[in-house]
Amino acid sequence: MNYQDEKFNLISNTVKNINTKPKVLILYGSLRERSYSRLLAEEAKRILEFMGAEVKIFNPDGLPLFDNDRSVDHPQVQKLRDLSLWSEAQVWSSPELHGNMSGLLKTQIDWIPLSIGAVRPTQGRTLALMQVSGGSQSFNALNSMRVLGRWMRMITIPNQSSVAKAYNEFHEDGTMKDSPYKERVVDVMEELMKFTYLTREHSEFLVDRFSERKSSNEKDQLKKI
Repeated sequence: MNYQDEKFNLISNTVKNINTKPKVLILYGSLRERSYSRLLAEEAKRILEFMGAEVKIFNPDGLPLFDNDRSVDHPQVQKLRDLSLWSEAQVWSSPELHGNMSGLLKTQIDWIPLSIGAVRPTQGRTLALMQVSGGSQSFNALNSMRVLGRWMRMITIPNQSSVAKAYNEFHEDGTMKDSPYKERVVDVMEELMKFTYLTREHSEFLVDRFSERKSSNEKDQLKKI
């Protein structure tokens, strides 16, 4: 089954009169010349664009280690934060290293704060998670990223992709071979699109909290004294 066969394209055949394409930012977690987390990210980009999204992939090369005091003005940090503010959905793709997500992927997320002044660059955005493994299938990196997605107050979709023995799953040109792993990636991207369409006008309502409204009201009252 080819996901580009229109008869299988649920998104374009179901969602009508959508004038604004979903804006999706993709992060990946390895700088190797043949990085499988990057190849998986690029495959996700092709799928999402076919489904009607506008997609940007952040290249983390040159991103400094997280140090909010010294490097906050670094061009790569500013670019990453701007892309996060631009996005309404994100995809995180990481290799599994030592039973966890890569340090590079974690560094990117660390550089995206919960808030920049009154603006929250991740809150309410939909999120899809993917990982690649060199050995048998595992979900350790996915589980760690899911914790982070919740901490960043993102709407993390239920479905996820774990590609085992990733070195066997890509052609020489970097495209993904037809397999159940590729079908799962299509499933995940399709679900991300669905959640993004369903929540795009309601994300602020979904993440609104009583405790924060109460705190804001108390601060307003103090300003009046």
